[in-house]
Order: sequence, then structure tokens, then C-alpha cells
Amino acid sequence: MSAESGIQTFRDSDGLWEQHRIEDVATPEAWQKNRELVLEFYNLRHKHLLGVEPNSAHRDLVKLETKFDTTIITQNVDDLHERAGSSKVIHIHGELRKCRSEKNENYIIDMPADGLKIGDKCPDGHQLRPHIVWFGEMVPEMDNALRAVQAADILIAIGTSLNVYPAAGLVYAAKESAKVYLIDPGDFSHADIRHLTHIQKPATEGVKELLHALLE
Repeated sequence: MSAESGIQTFRDSDGLWEQHRIEDVATPEAWQKNRELVLEFYNLRHKHLLGVEPNSAHRDLVKLETKFDTTIITQNVDDLHERAGSSKVIHIHGELRKCRSEKNENYIIDMPADGLKIGDKCPDGHQLRPHIVWFGEMVPEMDNALRAVQAADILIAIGTSLNVYPAAGLVYAAKESAKVYLIDPGDFSHADIRHLTHIQKPATEGVKELLHALLE
């Protein structure tokens, strides 16, 4: 979804995981082992995010709100949906523009403009960490996301192979009568998903095509 804004993805052949081992920057164990490296990784991602803008797919999804009660469920940790104008966004993998106490997951504040440093602490004296759901951690927003999917008459999955769990499992929670659209240029089959229409195009092209059909 955000690749066309210039944000590097994690799982593509040239993605972020090709440059960093998951175990070194995106697990609770990595945080305990080398906080400086983890903070450097996310501070660079945060700095890059500040220099990009929402693309036309982000902006087109906002237009759905003129006709539909629209909820965005995103695996992305950027804030491009909010900057584009979407009013209801559920971040199941956390938010790069926020940080939280390493001991109290309910203490969440905005990320400092220049990122986090060792010694940046919350009022209870604990170190602040990125507000990101790391591998091996619970996904706090999954229940909210599940409820939104189960209530939906139309479900649109964008820019995903539907192979990364637990998020991929959400599409199977749609009610039997729901129309399900997949927008992704990849060549794969999900014949087990009821009422699935695959628009085999990048996000900007596919969202525009589907938006026209839904709004007209």
C-alpha cells in the first residue's frame, strides 16, 4: 500500500529484512540485547517516513467514506492513511510515529521528531521504545480488527499475498455474504476465499478501478 509512496517494504527481494536480521531489530530479545541497534533501525524508518507523502491509493480510500462506513485495518506502521484523511484506522502492527513505555503498554506518546535515544524515559522511569508490535509479541488491536471484518459487507485486501499471519486470517472471518476484493499485482490463487475478486494491479491502479465501480 505504501510502497508507491517510496516506503521500503519488508518482504520484497530488496526489502528491509534483506538488510537486517529479524532477530536483531524486531523482537523483544533484540531489544534486550542491543537497544542502540533497535533504536537506530526505527529512527531511520521514522526519519524516512517524515519525508514521504500519501499516494493516490491512500487518498482514494478516503473517498469511500462519502458512501460507506469505512474502517482501515493496516499492517503498515506508517501514518499515511491518517495524513490522507481516513477517519478510522486500526494499526495492528503498531505506529512508527509513536513510542511507549517498555513496561507499560498503555503509556503511548508521539515519537520525538529526531527519534528515540537511550535515556528517553516515561514518568515511571522506564525507557521508551518504539510503539511497534515485534515478532513474538501479542497483537493488541487484533480483536478490534476482527470485529470490523466480521461486520463488513465489503472487504478489500490491498497489497498482500494473504500469507502472513495472524493478519492474513482476517479475510477468512468475513461473513458469508460479504464481497471480498484483493488488489495485488502478484500471481497467486485463493480459491478457498468466498466471493473473491482479484484485481491484479498495483495499489494505486487497483484502488482507483475498484473505487469507480463501488461509487458508481
